[in-house]
Amino acid sequence: MKKNFFEFLESHPALQHMTHSERLDLARSIKQEYLVGALSGIIRDVEEIIEIDSGLEEKSILEIAAEKIANILRAEAASIRLFDPKSMSMTCLGTYQISEAECKIPVPFEDSISGQVVRENRSISISSLLKDPRFKIKNIVKDKGVNSLLAVCLQIPKFLGSEEDVLGSIQIYYKEDNRKFDPFEIIHAELLARRISFVLAKRKILALQSLNAHKENMVDRIFVKLSNREGIKLKDLFVDLIPELDPYLQVKSCSLFSVSKDQKFIRVEAGYPLDKTYHQPGYTFTVSHHPYFQTAIHGVPEYGDHPFERIDPAYFLIKDPERSQFTSLGMREFVEKHHIYSILIIPLKVNGITLYLMTFYATEQKSSFTNEEIDLLTFFGKEVMKALRLELLDDVLHDFKNPAIAITGFASRARNLMESEDLEGIRNKLVTYLDIILKETVRMQDMALAMRLEGREEVLDLSEIAGERFRLNEETIRQSWRRYIRIEPPEIKAEILVYCSRFGLERVLDNLMNNAVNAIPKQGGSLAMRCYVEETMACLEIRNTGDIPEEKIDQVKKGEVRGRGLNIIYRFVQGNHGKIDIRAEDDHTVIVVKLPLFKQKSTELTK
Repeated sequence: MKKNFFEFLESHPALQHMTHSERLDLARSIKQEYLVGALSGIIRDVEEIIEIDSGLEEKSILEIAAEKIANILRAEAASIRLFDPKSMSMTCLGTYQISEAECKIPVPFEDSISGQVVRENRSISISSLLKDPRFKIKNIVKDKGVNSLLAVCLQIPKFLGSEEDVLGSIQIYYKEDNRKFDPFEIIHAELLARRISFVLAKRKILALQSLNAHKENMVDRIFVKLSNREGIKLKDLFVDLIPELDPYLQVKSCSLFSVSKDQKFIRVEAGYPLDKTYHQPGYTFTVSHHPYFQTAIHGVPEYGDHPFERIDPAYFLIKDPERSQFTSLGMREFVEKHHIYSILIIPLKVNGITLYLMTFYATEQKSSFTNEEIDLLTFFGKEVMKALRLELLDDVLHDFKNPAIAITGFASRARNLMESEDLEGIRNKLVTYLDIILKETVRMQDMALAMRLEGREEVLDLSEIAGERFRLNEETIRQSWRRYIRIEPPEIKAEILVYCSRFGLERVLDNLMNNAVNAIPKQGGSLAMRCYVEETMACLEIRNTGDIPEEKIDQVKKGEVRGRGLNIIYRFVQGNHGKIDIRAEDDHTVIVVKLPLFKQKSTELTK
C-alpha cells in the first residue's frame, strides 16, 4: 500500500501522461474537495448509529439499527439475525421493511447466507438473489422487489468469563439486479455493523451497572430488616423487596409459594399486589395438577429453549402461557384476565430440594424476561433463602423460652424436694420432675440441631400430647407466679389420632398456650383447653379470658399477624392441611386448631 494518496496517483498507469505538478494538484484537489466530505459523511453515519439509545431493549436497538443502515446505504430493506447455538439456527431480532412473519421463517446455520457470514467471519455480496442457490427465501424477491444482497458480520461482546461473544449477520437488500458491490461500500457497511456492537456493548455495561446497583440496594434492605427487633419473616421480606424490583423489572405481579416436605403440595405464602396474584395467601395447590409447578420443582430429563418455554436448571420461563403445553386451564384464564405475556418461575433449593417457588408475571409492559433480569431475580431468591435461615433461627430463639422456664421451675422444685428428710417418700415425684427436665433439655438440643424444627411425620395421639403439654405449661405458669390466672381442668377426648411431626405439634401447643396466657388481663382470668373430634378433623381448642379485636381475627385467619408465635402456628397448620378458627365469645378469646384425623391411606400416600 502506498504511503500517501499522491504516491498512489504517481504510480497509477492511467495518469502517466500527466506531469508531476498536475498529479500533485489532482491529489490535493481530490483530498480537499472529495475525501474530506466523504470521510465527514462516514463519521456522521457512524455517529448516527452510536446515538441509538442504549437503554432500549436489545430487539428495539436492532430494529432501529436495521432501519438506519438501510437508509444510510440507500438500501430497500434490512434484517439482523443472531446465531443461536442451542437451536443451531439464525434468529431474526431486528428488521426494516420486512414483516414479522417473514422474519420468523427459520434459517439454518449450516445452509444459509447469514450462517456462512458467521462461520467464515467475512462479508458476502450477492449480485442476483434469484440466480444464487445459497439464497433460499426466493419469494422475498417477488414480494419486496429486491434482487441483490450484502451480508456483513456482526459481533456482540460479552463481559462474563463463562460467556462467549454473540455472533450475527446484517442482511442489506437492494432493488438492483446484477448489482456490483465495490470494496468501499462493503467496508462502509462493516464499519456501521461494528458501531451496532458498540451500542449493544454499552447497553450490556449499563445493564450490569444497574443490576449491581439493585443487588447492593437489595442487600442493604435485607440488612435493615435484620436489624429489626422483631426479627425477620420471609413473606414480609418478600413483599417489602418486590417494590424495589419494580423500576428495573416493570413486573406488577408476583407470588411466593412454599413447597411441602413431600413435594406434593405448594401453598401461596405472599403475593404482590394481592389483587393480581394467582389465588390468595394460604391457598394450597396440588403439584401434580399443575405441570408448570411440577416442572419447576422436579425438573425434566432434558433442558432447553423451546418455542413457547425455556427450561433451565435454575429457572422455568413460559414465553407464551396461552400456547405452552405446561400451563393449565386455570392459569390460562388468569393470564388472559391480567394480560400476562410471560411467566418466570424460580425454584429456591436447599441441598437439591425445592423449598420455595417464586413466580413473576410479565404484563403488557414487557414481552419477556432478559438474562439480566433473570440473574437479578435468581440473586433475589438466594438472598431470600439466607433470610429463611435467619427466620428459622429466630423461631428457635422464640421457642427456647418455654423449655428453659420449665427446666428452671422443675429443677427448683427438685432442689427443694432434696432437702426433705424422707427421700424415699418423694422418690416418685422427684423422678417425675427429673424426667420433665430431661425431656425439655432434649427438646432444646433438638431446636439447636434441627433448624427446620419439624422432624419426621408419625401417627400421634393428639389427646396424649396435648395433656402432657398442658400439664407442663401449667407448672410453668405457676412457676412464673401469675396467680391471677385460673387454670381450668382440660377436657380431652381419648385417643384422637393425627399424622404430623411430634416436634412441630408440641411447638404449636406451647405457642397457643403461651399466647393465651399473655393475653389474659392483669385483673385476672381463666385458661382452658379442649380436645375433640368434629367430622373428619381433630380439634384443639384454647380458651382464655380477654377480648380480641375483629381486625386481628381476620389477620390470624390469613396468617398476616406480626407475632412470631402465631406465624409458627399458622405455618404448621397450613403445612399439615389444617385450619385455624378464632372468635370472640363472652369476653373470652377462643382459638381452634383443626388437623385432619389420621387415616391409614394418608400415610401410604406419603411413603
